[in-house]
Amino acid sequence: MIRVFEIPAVSWALTAVLSTAGAYHLYLAARARQATDRINEALHALMHAAMAAMIWNLAPAALLAQIGVLAAAALWFTLQAIARPEYKLLCTGAQGRITCAYHAATMAAAALMLTMMNTPTTGPGTTTSGTGTTATGTTGMGTTGMPHMKMGSMDMGSMPMNHHTTTAGTGAGNPLTSLFTHQGAPALILAILFGAAAITFTTLLLRRQPTTGQAKHHTKHNNRTKHALEATGAATMALMFATMTA
Repeated sequence: MIRVFEIPAVSWALTAVLSTAGAYHLYLAARARQATDRINEALHALMHAAMAAMIWNLAPAALLAQIGVLAAAALWFTLQAIARPEYKLLCTGAQGRITCAYHAATMAAAALMLTMMNTPTTGPGTTTSGTGTTATGTTGMGTTGMPHMKMGSMDMGSMPMNHHTTTAGTGAGNPLTSLFTHQGAPALILAILFGAAAITFTTLLLRRQPTTGQAKHHTKHNNRTKHALEATGAATMALMFATMTA
């Protein structure tokens, strides 16, 4: 598979898309009249900023904080999706609940992506020593079996990860490392799911909806804008997960 993030033009294009979408969510948050809508749009803006930072491996010191915020956002949208109908400020109606459930899944997937990209993996051809994990057929010590990924101009494969030492096949008792030993399968599943979501939102965006009156025209415009944002976000998530399958 071609690692698209090794191509600077692709990295800059994705960064521009994510930055534009994040800025628009901030704009929507500033214009929102209800506190719930402001929080939701602000969380979407934060997610887009975190995804843009992933491309260039920025702010590694704030990794746990980013994962924590995204996980909290996933819980927030989940609570909205399952809230009782009496709470009118939260997700109401079947369509609203489905939307909130999808946003919860998106936030959780972004947190998972951060975790997968920063968790060392081991493969069948790796062994461990007292200094670190070394891939079979390579020289040097203190490296891991983490896939050689370049995000923008940062070489992920050359980052020192000496504090994670695992044994191939066992995970050295670390369940988190064992979970992501073979991260290609879950990444492929998520890439397919978000690819399907991107197609769905694009179909909704292109579908003609007859409207009459200025109010309905304004509603149609807002829906098309939301569908465009959702399609862009889903396509970006699908592409980023696809680069992690190899």
